[in-house]
Amino acid sequence: MLDSLDDFERWGDDCAYVFPRGYRHERWSYRRVAGVAYQFARELEARKIAKGEAVLLWSPNCAEWVAAFLGCALCGVIAVPVDDAASPDFARRISGQVRTKLVLCPRERTTVFEESSTGKIAIIDPADLVAAVAARLTERFRPTQVQPSDTLEIVFTSGTTAEPKGVVLTHANVVGNLVPIETEIKKYLKYERLVHPIRFLNLLPLSHVFGQFLGIFLPPLLGGTVVFENTFNPTEVMATIRRERVSVLVAVPRIIDSLKQKIERDLEDAGVRDDFAMRYSAAKTQHFLRRWWTFRDLRRQFGWKFWAMISGGAALDRETEEFWHRLGYAVVQGYGLTETTSLISLNHPFHTRRGSIGKVLPGREIRLADDGEILVRGSGVASGYWNGSELQPVAGDEGWYRTGDLGALDEQGNLFFKGRKKEVIVTPAGMNIYPEDLEAALRQQKEIRDCVVVGLERGGNAEPCAVLILGDRNAQTVDVKTIVKRANLTLAEYQRMRTWFVWPEEDFPRSSTQKPRRNVIRDAVEASLRGQSGANAASPLSELLTRITGRAAQKLMPDANLEGALGLSSLERVELLGALEDRYQVDLNETNFANAVTVADLEKLLQEERGARRQRPHLLFHYPRWTLRWPTAWLRLASNYLLVRPAVLLLGWPRVTGRENLRGVRGPLLVISNHISDVDFALIQAALPARIRNKIAIATRGEMLECLHSPAPDSVWFKRIYDRLQWTLGVILLNLFPLPRQSGFRKSFTYAGEAVDRGYSVLVFPEGMHTKDGRVGQFRTGVGLLANNLRIPILPMRIDGLFEIKNAGKMFAAPGKIQVRIGKPLQFAPETDPEEIAQTLQKTVGTL
Repeated sequence: MLDSLDDFERWGDDCAYVFPRGYRHERWSYRRVAGVAYQFARELEARKIAKGEAVLLWSPNCAEWVAAFLGCALCGVIAVPVDDAASPDFARRISGQVRTKLVLCPRERTTVFEESSTGKIAIIDPADLVAAVAARLTERFRPTQVQPSDTLEIVFTSGTTAEPKGVVLTHANVVGNLVPIETEIKKYLKYERLVHPIRFLNLLPLSHVFGQFLGIFLPPLLGGTVVFENTFNPTEVMATIRRERVSVLVAVPRIIDSLKQKIERDLEDAGVRDDFAMRYSAAKTQHFLRRWWTFRDLRRQFGWKFWAMISGGAALDRETEEFWHRLGYAVVQGYGLTETTSLISLNHPFHTRRGSIGKVLPGREIRLADDGEILVRGSGVASGYWNGSELQPVAGDEGWYRTGDLGALDEQGNLFFKGRKKEVIVTPAGMNIYPEDLEAALRQQKEIRDCVVVGLERGGNAEPCAVLILGDRNAQTVDVKTIVKRANLTLAEYQRMRTWFVWPEEDFPRSSTQKPRRNVIRDAVEASLRGQSGANAASPLSELLTRITGRAAQKLMPDANLEGALGLSSLERVELLGALEDRYQVDLNETNFANAVTVADLEKLLQEERGARRQRPHLLFHYPRWTLRWPTAWLRLASNYLLVRPAVLLLGWPRVTGRENLRGVRGPLLVISNHISDVDFALIQAALPARIRNKIAIATRGEMLECLHSPAPDSVWFKRIYDRLQWTLGVILLNLFPLPRQSGFRKSFTYAGEAVDRGYSVLVFPEGMHTKDGRVGQFRTGVGLLANNLRIPILPMRIDGLFEIKNAGKMFAAPGKIQVRIGKPLQFAPETDPEEIAQTLQKTVGTL
């Protein structure tokens, strides 16, 4: 099945993948994915990478990743996925083990493989993959005969300290898991036509098998669209669900829980928490269609096509599952491991048993050992572990694989997850305590934002210790003892926690699938209770800095300078800002972030942002997407020719030079110009040819535009109406969008990317303010970031003569008195430093 792309070719030009690239989103059809996969297979043949050899895939989720994976499958080359967040040392050790000859990874990671002991390793950046294989034919490729027992991929799941150990999965393993799901899906295909296409927002990494099933193997069976995103921030996840009209969210439990927490925070901030509580209670016995109507205000935030969540990677908290069920959403849980090729059991989307991780899928067997451990047998069990140069068996006696997980079965065959066997806490009385039960009791306490229960060794046995992250870390009156006591009242006597610890960081150390790293947490707690500093445990902030800078976490001390000792570039600062917001689920002020000098400053900023969240209003900039669509675009086109151009003719028609530089240029373009007055945009539009000026979005000062949208409540009613009217006319007739000076510029750049995706050019004034002396002022670095991430030609322009007229206090000018110069479109290599781009553009505009 995996040695052909019949399903991809069957759906032709239907959209298969949507994924971010910079501030834009690329869209690939099924036909394009198949074509690039065939080209990649031929590229492997040309590079003499034969069946049984390995290709390393180490990049964010994208269509090129999928095409490369399928290309490897076509010709029997082994794909070796590496988590995008993996450390360089981990990736280097894996490449040495499998002796890879080719790596798909961003170009900035090239240095990781320069000193390989296996010889020179070729690197292809995913963004350059299409160009790299462009010379290859796109027709079907069948150079080798692939057998079901042949290795499809090796997935490495460990190796933080010891040598990495990989799980070897064959073509038969994947097909064995896929066939029963395909059989069940076929029963509902006639209904799928009513909601086609189903769009999946997949937030799981493709380096994990569950992410592959929901990102590569299952969607082609339905002709579905898979949307990838590189953020876990709940605000942005919700925006993506609404913008892309997502049907199903695929995520780990922490993301689903963070969405719940965001809704609860928003309700509390709006002062309607009590009203929601009444509706929530009443919804317990309501039909799901009635619940849709009851919570229509919340469902509107996600869009009306969104109806389900698929949770994988860990067990979902029962309270969170019930929350989404009450709101009318289907919550589907699955259970599996890499060693079982992901799925063992899966909830039916229309017949779920809440709290369960589903019924066992056909083609596999499970049984419970005497101690409750889940044992699995079937075609999905991996063929072995790869450890250097030989295979080690995965399954034990009679083909049973010991999962290390504890479970229970009810009379209907529903499987319930009880926890990891190695994490069970055995008390001195010989009683077994499951940390998940204690954590559920702790999460019922409103003061607790997150928690982990670990076992502390006591004379050969253990006792439970509650490790807590409080919701308000600045509160001085939080009585942790009382919080734990309340939780204990809901537990049996032998389960009660008598030791607790308040975690000093803003979040727990986590794996790539967002699971808390319990061993690290346990070691840090024990060190602290012994009176040691626990400095050996790297904080989540240090881990993020390590991933972005490549420096070892233990070297990143609190006084480490972000630009000096760490050498953070402008792009790395933006990446770090997004990573912090994802990890800590906050929206950081970019100005305050820019003023952070050391690691300690960042720690303080995170604490202040959490503590001040409810004490200060959050400035929310509005980006109305409807202005980019008809009929607004038609209305704007009419106003341009009936109002704007006649006004420019009256005020002073400009003399235009350099139009020959636009021959053959269709757009979209990033248009930049010096900034003299509020009429600059009209002069720029008048100078541009119709094919460009008719589709252009204009960035303007965000704070000023937002004041028009949301005028002060104490202003007179007439002024509020007038200001709102100005905002409405501005966004409709001029296609203005906010570009804030203080914070929120990344959302503005994202909106610019959406406009470019719709074929619009973007006009930006990089100086950020009107010139005071007529000369071109300093360009802000933001224009370099924008150019780097939009990856479209940049059109430099310059206005001359207007400053003198403005300075003289005149309102009108003779035709030709004002001059607009058009330069040649420029483009920069993706790795160019944003500050260098800004300086080059400033010099270019200054010399036009």
